[in-house]
Amino acid sequence: MAALGRLGAALRNLWAKEPVITVSIGIAALAVVSPFISPYTKYSAMINQATPYSYPVPLRDDGNLPDVPSHPCDPEGPNLEWLKRL
Repeated sequence: MAALGRLGAALRNLWAKEPVITVSIGIAALAVVSPFISPYTKYSAMINQATPYSYPVPLRDDGNLPDVPSHPCDPEGPNLEWLKRL
């Protein structure tokens, strides 16, 4: 608790001497903290996980490729219905 009192005294002293530097430190602290509390960070991470890094290349299916969809529009991969409901 004493450390919190010393921090408050230091901030009051800094505000009295250099208010511009104090405000810039506050803005920088807010810029560092805001991505962690923003809901956009959560949704952008979910979108990035669902987006493939490499997109499929059209292949001629000779019947020996069971893991390749028969048509490029066939749904494959993570479901993105949650994104449509936002």
